[in-house]
Amino acid sequence: MSLRVTFLGTGGAVPTTRRNTSSVFLRREGERFLFDCGEGTQRQMMRFGTGFGVSDVFVTHLHGDHTLGLPGLLQTMDFNDREADLTIHVPDGTGGRMRRLLDAAAGHQSFPVRIEDVAAGDTAREGDGYEIAAFETDHDTRSVGYVLVEADRKGRFDRERAEELGVPVGPMFQRLHAGEAVELEDGTVVDPEQVVGDPRPGRTVVYTGDTRPRDRTAEVAAGADLLIHDATFATDNADRARRTAHSTAAEAAELATQADAARLALVHVSSRYAGTVAPLEREAREAFDGEAFVPEDGDELEVPYPDPSPESESDADSGPGST
Repeated sequence: MSLRVTFLGTGGAVPTTRRNTSSVFLRREGERFLFDCGEGTQRQMMRFGTGFGVSDVFVTHLHGDHTLGLPGLLQTMDFNDREADLTIHVPDGTGGRMRRLLDAAAGHQSFPVRIEDVAAGDTAREGDGYEIAAFETDHDTRSVGYVLVEADRKGRFDRERAEELGVPVGPMFQRLHAGEAVELEDGTVVDPEQVVGDPRPGRTVVYTGDTRPRDRTAEVAAGADLLIHDATFATDNADRARRTAHSTAAEAAELATQADAARLALVHVSSRYAGTVAPLEREAREAFDGEAFVPEDGDELEVPYPDPSPESESDADSGPGST
């Protein structure tokens, strides 16, 4: 099952010619989500081919560089005759302000738009095999981050062992893989534990929005496959990062190390690094042994399962009874 991230806006509050304001698009198989929606996001969606078919928008906080793209996006959806519901998740206590913003700037939509307040610890969305939950962040306004966590998958089915035990190819394979014991013609009972390995972890993607580094973020991001973290400044501007409730690239990298994350994407890059992001990447890579990078707008990243195997996921998902 594919899990793909498209970085639509990687810049800070002031956009540049290369970096738009904050927005991240996430596609999980047929589902599409948007995290933050800064000014110009809908044009980025057209430019990079994501389409507008998102079901949920997860807003980390109500600063303009994370929200001002919503009125235009809603109007475009309306002009395109959208009928499906859209749910906009916002930090607890800010739903009324979001509603007023949309009423003032976007007008009435012909499709249902729900605004739902979420507090840290709440599950904002629960789907088939995953959930998206909010967690506490540290910015200079009400804010949350979001983590997508997939459920564990079934262990791998050992077809060779099953055949050695006399299990015939066919429905019994599926029953064993589903956790059900089977009885063979000679009365022998084969238990799932004999032919099915340990559960395999799903994937975790964390998006912080604007924040100071926090231990809670490291806890939420423990073992994350991808951590997308505020890295507005380099260390020579650490005082400014503290005053404005942002993080430096080194702080983001130290947190990624604490969390033992696999990859770290540094976003919300200040316009002062419009010429080069080398200082951010250099200090992040000095503090983090995993893959640390500053994505460009439009970069697309596939998030693989954490347990590589000789067979592809499509082969594994086809079922133990496949021939």
